[in-house]
Amino acid sequence: MNIKIQSTKDKNFFSDLKNNLEFDSSGNNEVQKITKSIVSDIKRQGDKALIKLTGQLDHLEVNSVSQLEVSKARLQKAFESIPEKTKKDLKLAAERIYNYHLKQKGESWSYEDDDGSSYGQKITPIDSVGLYVPGGKAAYPSSVLMNAIPAKIAGCKEIILCSPPNKEGEIANEILYAASLCGVTKIYKVGGIQAISGLTFGTETIPKVYKIFGPGNQFVTVAKQLATKFGVAIDMPAGPSELLVMADESANASFIASDLLSQAEHGADSQVLLVSTSNTIIENVFTELKKQLEELPRKEIATRAIQNSKSILVKDFKESLALINEYAPEHFIVCTKNNDFFIEGISNAGSVFIGNYTPESAGDYASGTNHTLPTNGYSKTYSGVNLDSFTKSITFQEITKTGIQNIGSSIELMAEAEGLQAHKNAVTLRLKDLK
Repeated sequence: MNIKIQSTKDKNFFSDLKNNLEFDSSGNNEVQKITKSIVSDIKRQGDKALIKLTGQLDHLEVNSVSQLEVSKARLQKAFESIPEKTKKDLKLAAERIYNYHLKQKGESWSYEDDDGSSYGQKITPIDSVGLYVPGGKAAYPSSVLMNAIPAKIAGCKEIILCSPPNKEGEIANEILYAASLCGVTKIYKVGGIQAISGLTFGTETIPKVYKIFGPGNQFVTVAKQLATKFGVAIDMPAGPSELLVMADESANASFIASDLLSQAEHGADSQVLLVSTSNTIIENVFTELKKQLEELPRKEIATRAIQNSKSILVKDFKESLALINEYAPEHFIVCTKNNDFFIEGISNAGSVFIGNYTPESAGDYASGTNHTLPTNGYSKTYSGVNLDSFTKSITFQEITKTGIQNIGSSIELMAEAEGLQAHKNAVTLRLKDLK
């Protein structure tokens, strides 16, 4: 294991950093080929293809798609099987996520001009949304909470959840219990490309949705991208998970190491950066990394991620802030003597974690903020999932006779300048009528 210590003075630094961001979210040619084939099958054959692919890819043999829908009896069984401590913890997380996202709720508004014309905006929910929750080998109830709760607050009428079955042919109890807490409408034991395709086109059994949310592997990512070509929106572009930590000598090296490793264990392609004004803290973190890494069950995965990561020595906070805003991390932890400098100056980050006692994993699970965040530099232009992700706005206007007389000539002038005569005529006719 080796951590590269770099300085922004290195002539290749910014090109190296850019390379660290370059991720082909469309996948390689083989991934594209497989994904397009499965998407095409679902589009053409619906349930028939879904049954076949569920057997081939999810290793669950069924005779009809109705067997893929999770029944009320199965939900009740999951509810009864969950330990009380697990229920309590999931409820706590759900409550905190609910309270945080409730504060994001916007209001419809309107106003009236002096001439009596009225204008406004109405916020409405997206009627139908699909949530993809990874599963199979592991359970991710947090992904359910982070997407279903804001969908419920927003007022989405239909919340469809798809998750691959485990080796017993079931969705984990934790996922089902979390779904029951959040008002999910229907749940299907379907994973991967076929789940995204089912939500995109709709089958005889799985409803078509207007927008798809949730993380997944490269096949799921490509399937979501293809969904946008068929009129279905997605939450955001996705790439490997990222963490950038800015630390000086006031930081706790043990805490920082644990944060870097918590992100590294997501996958071998996870990107973790340590930026510091202190070579000592970099060395201390490196020592802690080696020590803590030995205790991790996912040691091999975390090791591969760390080997491809960087430690960056900067001369001062100003230099580090410029670097951070250029990198635009998904997660940004700041532990310095002057955290306010970074809080005030940060413009590109998915979510910010401040101080020695704010681990990134808090945001992943129970602090209340959403963990679905832009990666691969997309925080320069995208926000993380929030309540607005599940709503849309409709504008309204009612113009009075006086109002059209006040703005009519301006409309005519611009329409004529753009060569759109019919646009101009629509106003001219009304103005003549008023004369």
